[in-house]
Order: sequence, then structure tokens, then C-alpha cells
Amino acid sequence: MKKIIAILVVALLFSSCSSNNESKKYQATSPNGTIVVDFNLNAKGKPFYSVVFNNKKVVDSSYLGFEFTNAKALKDNFNIVNTTTSTFNETWQMPWGEQVNVVNHYNELRVELQETSELKRKLNLVFKVYDDGIGFRYEFPEQANFKEALIKDEHTEFNLTEDYKTFWIPGDWDIYEHLYNTTKLSEVDALQFANHKNLAQTYIPENAVNTPVTMVGADGTHLSFHEAALIDYSGMTLKVDTENLDLKSNLVGSENTDYKVKRMLPFETPWRTIQISDNAPELIESKLIVNLNEPNKLGDISWFTPMKYTGVWWEMHLDKSTWHYGMEHINGEWKDTGKAHGKHGATTENVKNFIDFSAKNNIGGVLVEGWNTGWENWIGFEDREGVFDFVTPYPDYDINEVVRYAKEKGVEIIMHHETSAATETYTKQQDTAFALMQSLGMHSVKTGYVGKILPKGEYHHGQYMVNHYNNTVEKAARYQVAINAHEPIKATGLRRTYPNTISREGLRGQEFNAWASDGGNPPEHLPIVAFTRMLSGPIDYTPGIFNIKFDEYKPDNQVNTTIAQQLALYVVIYSPIQMAADLVEHYEANPKALQFIKDVGVDWKQTKVLNGEVGDFVTIARKERLTENWFVGGITDENARTIDVDFSFLDADVTYQATIYKDGKTAHWDNNPTDLEVETLTITKASKLSCNLAAGGGFAISLIKK
Repeated sequence: MKKIIAILVVALLFSSCSSNNESKKYQATSPNGTIVVDFNLNAKGKPFYSVVFNNKKVVDSSYLGFEFTNAKALKDNFNIVNTTTSTFNETWQMPWGEQVNVVNHYNELRVELQETSELKRKLNLVFKVYDDGIGFRYEFPEQANFKEALIKDEHTEFNLTEDYKTFWIPGDWDIYEHLYNTTKLSEVDALQFANHKNLAQTYIPENAVNTPVTMVGADGTHLSFHEAALIDYSGMTLKVDTENLDLKSNLVGSENTDYKVKRMLPFETPWRTIQISDNAPELIESKLIVNLNEPNKLGDISWFTPMKYTGVWWEMHLDKSTWHYGMEHINGEWKDTGKAHGKHGATTENVKNFIDFSAKNNIGGVLVEGWNTGWENWIGFEDREGVFDFVTPYPDYDINEVVRYAKEKGVEIIMHHETSAATETYTKQQDTAFALMQSLGMHSVKTGYVGKILPKGEYHHGQYMVNHYNNTVEKAARYQVAINAHEPIKATGLRRTYPNTISREGLRGQEFNAWASDGGNPPEHLPIVAFTRMLSGPIDYTPGIFNIKFDEYKPDNQVNTTIAQQLALYVVIYSPIQMAADLVEHYEANPKALQFIKDVGVDWKQTKVLNGEVGDFVTIARKERLTENWFVGGITDENARTIDVDFSFLDADVTYQATIYKDGKTAHWDNNPTDLEVETLTITKASKLSCNLAAGGGFAISLIKK
């Protein structure tokens, strides 16, 4: 039952000059009193704010404002003409997610500013202060002297008071697929860090970081900076001033305009967010980002079912098969033969094999990549417009027969739309493509945007592409289609407003283990990702690789985890869709490990983060919605360690059969990654368990009610 309490506390009108405002206090405090936001103007009428956590200032006086290409800067000579404080408390329900009920409880400070200069332009600032952090945004109200904003720069500052240990990727305008670096804030050097060897595209113009960026202080204070509700605006990176320990918003631009954002008034910016806690687990449990988004606009989306899936994907990364139909490697060059060459992955026969396997193993979907025409010229060509046809299959893929067969087996086919970043081609074909999906009963599509954006001059994270991604989600919803975007814009909680936004990539994923020349993702990668990228939203990481070394395909590459950690990822890395990414034959050869994938849920009633430290380890327990069975996953970095699990989170007076999948005594991510032990125990709420994790290892536990 949704409960909403909105209490208007006080409204104050002020007409005094800006210098007198300095003696007044404009403040909002979190409901539990641990976080305090102060706002004011300095003697020049410049707006600034500060943040206190547990009686310690964590963000010192930080200034706010804008520069425009079509107007004078809006950053000083302000008066405070009105302030309002209020309290809001509701409980809303996720249609799918990490939990069912979400408490949305905050105290708000709303400040209305007006210039003292002749233009008398208006700007509002809204601060929402939660127990788990803050969000604030700018509002540009309708006004006579300001009709259109061409934003050159947004000057939002986060002036930090400590040289925090910082977990960051560079502020790339085109891709998030970088390894994380761990340095002091004063040592962030994004331009030197960028490693372009394994990236199709990248552009890093400033010493900036992408968000979420997470920091840990000497006293255990944890901060993570991001944004929420990114709509019709440019993505925000954070420029780092390493001397003054200051972060400043640095919007993604375009080569085609001298402004970064174009908006007609009235409008609101995205929320600028800081998640704040005194421990790492609470960062993951925070729901600040989704709470700052508008409620569900789609209504009933029961047509989307959270699921596990297999598919024609990993085999292409291993070079066992290809996306394209008619290309052969002849005399060192790829040539179009115009006929099947025997390595095409998306054949009717191959997909049926995945359907059969999925149907036998409690897996609801099959992804098919390389099914449609266009893969011969999909990347590396200057003119890629019109290359892909999103409704025409290759001759060896009978889409109608595949869908018929899948339905017979109770399996859903997941569509794939690789655009090669040719956005106008995709936009023109979307209605036809989504209508085809609807006619075939397909409800999920994985989209891709590999390559430099067309039209030229645009970047993946600029306003043009933000609008493209969001428009695609809205259009897909009309056809009851859910979007899993790869090479996406960052997640900013819009899954609450448009719950057909089910998952996305937006990080260095599993495929880098198959072909990256730098050795793939190191063991520390995912224990960092859990406290950085995952804070923004669901991740389509594609776990479940059992053939860790795959020497028969690529002797110079491997997955840098144990098989036990691959199982743990189904619980640790959240997504409502989880791929069993390996080949069918590798699963069939490992039935003991496969059992956990068969059992594990994907849609959760409750989530508990049991322990963790950023970049080192994390343990998460999740309760499945339908069965109310619990599943636990724990992972570590390159360091072996023992993790104690206290089962006090379990339901009282219930006995569970626990199956524990753990690293064997000689397991090691490199030396012996497939050493796996399976143990069965009886567990209750009073039980405790110590788990030994190998280097790069993990453990997974299924807790099935007896």
C-alpha cells in the first residue's frame, strides 16, 4: 500500500540584498539527522552549498552556475527571493528489481533565486536530503527575459575536504569500457591512464572521471558521485582539480556545436547526486538514484519477465563462429563469398541447440546475435548508414521456425539490434523492427552502438545520444519491448520511470577476457565494479564462464576468476536478465556447477549486503520473489581470504537446505580456476559459516526451503 506524506513546513520571502543573506541559514537535514546541507550566497551573490556528514564537513563551500553561448553567464549577482522546506515520505514498489518495497523519504530545501542585474533572470535550486545521500538540481522557470538556454558549461562544484582514496575510470565521452584505477584523488590522471589498445573508440579531453566515482576516507566515510534522471541533457563527467581536491561538472559536448546542451525554458537539469555512508555495503543498498526519478509512466509491464538466458554470443568472441554469414578469411583478408561458410553462428540448427539446453535447465531465453543482414560491413567503414537491416535474416536463419520452436519449448527468443552507431538508420527502422518483434512475441532486445557515432561529430554520452537512447526506450515500450543497451549512456535510475529499461553494459565486460591484449579484466575488477558502476543500475555482465582457460580457442586469453566466482556473480552483479554465457558443451560437461545456474533466481524480494570493502571483496544475499528462497554470493580480488557468513537475515522458524559452491583447496584464478567443491548443509537463521575464498575466487550458496 503506497503511503505518501507531503508536509509543507515553511515558506519565507526575502527581498533583502545578497550581502544580508550571508547572516541567514538555509538548510535541509536528512530524516535521521546525519546529513546536513547548507545553502547560501556570498557577498557577490554567488550561490554555494556545503555538506556535513556525522558532524564532519565532507563537501566544503562549492559554487554553482552556468555559462551560455547565447547569454551572459548565470552564476552571481543573485538574491534569494523565496525558500521552501518540506518533508516527503512514501513507499513504492519495483515491478522487478533488487527488492519489492522502496522507501523514498527525504527533506527538501527549495531556493528561488533572481538576478539583481537588469535582466532579472530566475534560477531555482532544489536539494533533497536522504539518509543515504543528497540530490540537487537546477530549475529554469519560464521567464520573459530568457527563452532558450545554449549551455556552454555547467559549473557545479564538489569541493572535497580530504584526499580520498578514489576508484575511477577516465571521463571518456565515448565509452565506459576502461579498467578502474585506484589512487588518491590528488593522483587522478585520466589522460595518462587511458588505455586505447582494446577500444573501438575513445575520447578523453580533460583530466576528468566518469560517474559513478566512489571514494573512501581515512575515517571510513564513503562517497559516490553520480547523476539521476538524465533526460534531454548532456552526460556529466567530473573534472578533477588535483591540487585543490575539487570536482567540477564537465558536460560531454559535440563537434557540431559550440554549446553542450540546448534547451527551451522551462526545464530542469538532471539531479547531481552524492551517496554517503560510513561503510561500503550501504552504498550498494542505497536507492538514492532510483528515488530521484519520476514514478512508473508505463503502468503494467507484466509482459516483461526477468529471466536467465543463453545464446549465440560467447562463441563469436572465442572465434568458434562469426556474426557474418558470407565472409571467409582468404589469404589474410576477409572476403564476401556470398554463401554460407560453415562458421556462421546464428543458424537455425545452432539456435535450436541453445533452445533445447535452455528448456532443460530452467533458463527462459535465448539471445541470437548475427541473425540479420549487414554484418559484412558493420564496423570500420566510413559510410555505415543503411548497412543493417533489422528485419531481414540471413538465409540460414529461419526466424519464424526458431520462434515457433522456442515457444513450443517455453523459451523466449531475445532480439539483437547492432546499429554500428549509425543512429539515423536505426531510428528510421525502429517502428518496423519493433513491430516485427511484437508480431513474433519477442519482448526483449539487446541494442549495440559499437563505433564512432553517426552523424559525425556526436559522442555516445552527449545530448544527441542521450535523447536517442531515451527515445528508443519510449518507442520500444509502445511495442511491449524491453531494452538491454550496450555501448549505452550511463544508467541514472530511469528504470523507475520506464521499467522497460531492464539492463545495460556501460563497463568493461566479460568479452574483454576473450580478446583483450592486456590480459583481460583483473581479479580486482568486479570487487570495484560492485561499488562503482553497479550503484547506477543493472549490469548485463554475462557471467557463467565454466571453460575458464579456453586454450583450444585462444591460448593467450582466459577469464581471471575461479569457476566459483563465476557462479557468485549471479547474485553479486545485479540484473533482471542474467546470461549463462558459456557454450552448451561446457555446461553439459560440468553438471555439478550448472546446478546453481539452474536454481538461482533473477528477480528479488529483498537484498542484504552482508559485508564488503571497495575493491577487495563483497558478499550479497538476495531473496527470490516467487519462491522466497535465498541465494548468497561472495567474491574477492587477487587476495585469498576467509569470509564469515551470518545467516541471521534468513526467515525465522524456517529450515533451509543449503548447497554451497566454493573454491577447492588448490583453487586459484590463474593456476587452478576450475577447482570447485560442493557441500550440502542444513541452515537456519542461527547458523554461521566460514568460507575460504581463493585468489580471484568466490562462493555461491543456494538456500532452498525444506
